[in-house]
Amino acid sequence: MRTLKEVAVGQSATVTKLVGEGPVKRRIMDMGITKGVTVYVRKVAPLGDPIEVTVRGYELSLRKADAEMIEVA
Repeated sequence: MRTLKEVAVGQSATVTKLVGEGPVKRRIMDMGITKGVTVYVRKVAPLGDPIEVTVRGYELSLRKADAEMIEVA
């Protein structure tokens, strides 16, 4: 199991599962990050927070804790 947090800058990954529940999971899904979507990691801040990604043509910023909830292949 690998999470989005572990994906290197410049790499893409396909979401396999969203871990967690409640408002945090809903917020992630509202961003368009759902099972089967490809996420491209554009940039990671020096301390790892936030992680900037491109999903479905949109540029988003994710908190490190949120990225740990997104399992990828």
